Amino acid sequence: MIIGTATIELRLPGNGSLKGKRSVVKSLLARLRREFNVSAAEVGANDVWQRAVIGLACVSNSSEQVHSVLMHAIRAMENWRLDAEVVDYHIEVW
Repeated sequence: MIIGTATIELRLPGNGSLKGKRSVVKSLLARLRREFNVSAAEVGANDVWQRAVIGLACVSNSSEQVHSVLMHAIRAMENWRLDAEVVDYHIEVW
């Protein structure tokens, strides 16, 4: 069994409240779960309005598959929303 995790840091430049941030983050998480069948959660910067840290997890029997799914999810996040910019990401595969 191969496990992969990704930590993605997002910048939310036009956001002015936690309520607005939650709206953006919740829709991203739901779409990631639905389209990529990964576990997804907000894992950091919970009280910062213009920043979010998203964690993803994927399990497979192939490390290449895990890495591919996580990279596709990150690339998709870059294109889905204009109000959420991927600043940095880190992928680990075990």
